[in-house]
Amino acid sequence: MMKIENLLPGFLDLINPETEIETVAEGFEFTEGPVWNSRENKLFFSDIPANTIYTWSESEGVQEYRKPSKYSNGMTYLPNGSLVMCEHQSRSVTITKDGKIQKAASTFKGKKLNSPNDVVCAEDGSIFFSDPIYGLRLGMGGPAEQELEFQGVFRIPPDETIPLLITDTFERPNGLAFNNDESRLYITDTVRQHIRLFRKDDHWQMAGGEVWVELWDDDYAGRPDGLKVDNQGNVFCTGPGGIWVFSPEAQLLGRIYLPDKTANLAWGEDGHSLFITSSSKVYRIRCITAGTPPLDLFDS
Repeated sequence: MMKIENLLPGFLDLINPETEIETVAEGFEFTEGPVWNSRENKLFFSDIPANTIYTWSESEGVQEYRKPSKYSNGMTYLPNGSLVMCEHQSRSVTITKDGKIQKAASTFKGKKLNSPNDVVCAEDGSIFFSDPIYGLRLGMGGPAEQELEFQGVFRIPPDETIPLLITDTFERPNGLAFNNDESRLYITDTVRQHIRLFRKDDHWQMAGGEVWVELWDDDYAGRPDGLKVDNQGNVFCTGPGGIWVFSPEAQLLGRIYLPDKTANLAWGEDGHSLFITSSSKVYRIRCITAGTPPLDLFDS
């Protein structure tokens, strides 16, 4: 089933329910970690079990970018244009600059990270990432043994390689996203099926962490995973059945139903395209609202 459902009037300002849900790429094992490169006009995304990063563009279609990818998952960009990746197999966050890969972080207090999963960068160059255990499993980067006693969310300060722990209170921290002014950081807990909200001050101190919304629906497969925020502060999150859309006030405005398990999403092209990685496919939906890809956000 593929459909767009309006639940509250505000949703009609974001997406036309009659909009086509396009399949732009298919035939993969499990797609994840999409990010739009606005300088190259390409979508980068991971196929974790295939150990490959691909690109997609309107003009070139699907192209292989990197194989092996060390079972990469989430990706984003630093303000300087360097590609940041979460690598399951190396248990590292890496930075690709001028074609060379360097580790941004791989340990915490002498122990290996679990398997960095999703990542977002701030305007000052800080890197935030989640570190659940999914990549320790066979076929997803493992098998490997967990060394940390917790599954945390971390910040890597600019030009440093020692991550700072933000919180160890999640059961399975996963997707994370800032709003555009970086005052709010949303983080999903996949097992507990909710999104938590943290608030940042000017000194990178994070407050709050309360449960912001829950995503439960026993009629559909899937759990909260990746999420993104549009330019108006609305939150688009993967969850049971597809994508759940919330207002900044945590009202469920509408849902996008997809036939496969959704993993993550990214704003692309002119900002009005929402790309969704969903099992073996990549979808695109043209929206009325818009979000800002990371390179555009930093270039603005």
